[in-house]
Amino acid sequence: MNRTQRAVGAVVGSAVGDALGAPFEFGPAGAFSARFPDSDRGGEMCGGGGWEVGEATDDTQMAVHVGESLLERGGLDLPDIFARFQRWAASDPKDIGLQTEDVLTNGKPWDLAAAAHFAGNRRAAGNGALMRAATSGVYFACQEQSATMDAARRISALTHGDPAAWEGTAIFHDLLRVALAGADPVAALPDALAQVHTDHRGRYAAVLTPYWHPDQATEFNGAVWPCLASAVWAVRTTSSYEDAVRAAIDLGGDTDTVAAVTGGLAGAIHGFDAIPTRWTEPLHVPLPGASDRVLRLPDLIDLAQHLADPPTG
Repeated sequence: MNRTQRAVGAVVGSAVGDALGAPFEFGPAGAFSARFPDSDRGGEMCGGGGWEVGEATDDTQMAVHVGESLLERGGLDLPDIFARFQRWAASDPKDIGLQTEDVLTNGKPWDLAAAAHFAGNRRAAGNGALMRAATSGVYFACQEQSATMDAARRISALTHGDPAAWEGTAIFHDLLRVALAGADPVAALPDALAQVHTDHRGRYAAVLTPYWHPDQATEFNGAVWPCLASAVWAVRTTSSYEDAVRAAIDLGGDTDTVAAVTGGLAGAIHGFDAIPTRWTEPLHVPLPGASDRVLRLPDLIDLAQHLADPPTG
């Protein structure tokens, strides 16, 4: 399996997890498997809860905006990403996190908006930066570890003022870097943790230990720590893309985002061909605020291929 196949697996895999998990958001544990106990029968891409069959949520919509900015601007242009986010937020998307919406609409400039929110709220360690990181993780994976982790922190800081959210996204970026190179990202966790800021390293180390289980989470999985840890647990304890995503959704709670993060990592590990076609065929990503485009599987594949091999010079 080559790097591009893994990159497509990461981007498409994240979007598929998002769309699969959306109808089960805030539901109980085990709801997905209770409804679909036999994976061979299909029908899991069911829609519901306001979502069409195969419709991706804000997780993937924001990831696409990040990826397209990176390609169109030839690299990291933070004001451009923020402006794209603002146009999207102003277009009445079906779903947007409360914190993200406040940051994007509080009238502050791109480099102050998240910090202003955090200064007044002091609670900004949600998973809203992590959820959109598959595209940027693929783009920066060709760079060395410190560069990809730093890029993750800078993109996260556009909407999340709490450095804990930056560090979780940085770990995810590095896990994708390792997976796209064909190595085991779970085995590389200690090396990634060594690069985490000392203020946050201990907390991430505690939830990313091989002995951690989602039942041990001390916060709702809408927070960055259990969200990332649940995704790592899902890929660690399964041997296929499908099983990893099913396990993630069956945790309940913030199912679309946990499955999006899991799907991105599992897709990078197992590759695009491991994602069931019954899940990819109905997949689509509406982009309100961007001429109302709707991206489908060929568009996501094309985006991932370009992100995996960005132009140089």
